Amino acid sequence: MNLTPFSLFIQQALKYGFSLFGLPKTSQTVVYQAGDDGTYQKGYPKTGPRFTDNLDGTITDNATGLVWQKQDDNTQRTFTNAIAYAEALDLGGHSDWRLPNINELITIVNRAGFNPAIDTTKFSATKSLHYWSSTADANAPTFAWYVNFSYGGSFSSNKTTSYYVRCVRQ
Repeated sequence: MNLTPFSLFIQQALKYGFSLFGLPKTSQTVVYQAGDDGTYQKGYPKTGPRFTDNLDGTITDNATGLVWQKQDDNTQRTFTNAIAYAEALDLGGHSDWRLPNINELITIVNRAGFNPAIDTTKFSATKSLHYWSSTADANAPTFAWYVNFSYGGSFSSNKTTSYYVRCVRQ
C-alpha cells in the first residue's frame, strides 16, 4: 500500500499519542459527537491512571502533564481577582500557579459525569458550578470564558461576575 505523507503523519500521530491539534490523547473513550477524542483516539494510550494525587493538595494529569490544584478554596472571585489569586497561590511547594486557559480547563471535564462533570475520585470537592479560565472572549473584551462543571459546557461571561477558581501549573 502506498501511503501519502499526510496519511503517514496521521498513522504516526495516532501511534504515538499526538492529535492533529497538538494535544495528547485523553481518557475519553465514549463518542459524544463525531470527531471528538472518543471517535479517533480511543482513550489515553499509556498504562496507569489518568490522574495522580500528589498528596500535597495537587493532582497531576498524566495525559497533559499539567498539575492542578486539587480543591478550590471555596471562594468565588471576579476575573481580575481570580488571576491575582492564582498568581499568589503557594501550593505543593510551588508558587508558579496560574489561571488555566479554556483549552486546558476543559481537559479535566469528564463528559460521562454530571453534577459535577469531573473525575470525582481525584477532584472530590468540585462544585457543579462555574470556574474561570484565563481566556478572554475575542468578541467581547469585557467577557472571559469559564467552564460549568455541572455538565462540562464552556461559555463566556462578564469579567465582573464572580466564579470559582482551579489553578494550574506546568
